[in-house]
Order: sequence, then structure tokens, then C-alpha cells
Amino acid sequence: MKAVLILGLLLLSVAVQGKKFQRCELARTLKKLGLAGYKGVSLANWMCLAYGESNYNTQAINYNPGSKSTDYGIFQINSKFWCNDGKTPNAVNGCGVSCSAMLKDDITQAVACAKKIVSQQGISAWVAWKNKCQNQDLTNYVKGCGV
Repeated sequence: MKAVLILGLLLLSVAVQGKKFQRCELARTLKKLGLAGYKGVSLANWMCLAYGESNYNTQAINYNPGSKSTDYGIFQINSKFWCNDGKTPNAVNGCGVSCSAMLKDDITQAVACAKKIVSQQGISAWVAWKNKCQNQDLTNYVKGCGV
């Protein structure tokens, strides 16, 4: 019984961790989902953004006490403006999705929401991009990935 409980807890912890993409795996996925050059934003910029926001982790969640909102997933989509988590006051849900969709290993919905954000506000909507990627040499984010 004890072994079954321990095994169950181990499986649960693996399930909760979600997917942490490898660099080239994410580069290929983002290209396949149409982000390379989308609205003039290079694939290297998207990669830097995803690294700066979540370290390529689909399960990244960060609470923002000032705005009482939460950022979700690989692009850290915010619950006040872009997704609905059912707990953020005065939320807008600009992407029309649940915030839990931003945490899926299949990042198709997260990419669709990121495209909407960039279409409306540009890549500078992300603080991590402004602080870590803007005006930097980003070639290493896609180097050797065949993209």
C-alpha cells in the first residue's frame, strides 16, 4: 500500500510539472505554428521572450500582487487582460480562453493568444522582452535548430 501511494504521488508530481521544451524543439514548434516573422517579429525574438517569461515551461504561473492578476504558461499570458482564470477582478479575457488553456503542453492556444497580443500591442507588451531581448543579439536562441 505504501509503495502504491508513493508511486501515485510521483506520477502526480510529474503530471503537474507540465512540459518544459528544449530550445530547438520549441523553435521548431513555434515556426510550425506560424510565429516566425509574424507581425515582423523574428523567431529568435519569440524564443527569447518565451525563455525570459517562462524558461520554456508550459506550467509557469506567476502572481502579480499589484494588479491581483496571474500570468500563465510559456508566454505568461495575463489573467487581467487576456485569459479567464475565474478569480481576477475586472478581467477582460481578450483572447476568449480559459487561463488553464495557457498551461497545456500543446501550446496552440497559447500561440494564438500571443499572436492576438502582438497584433494589438506589439512584442513590447511583454516586460521580459523589453528587459532581456530588445536590442540584443538573439541568434543563439535559434542557432543549430534548422529553422
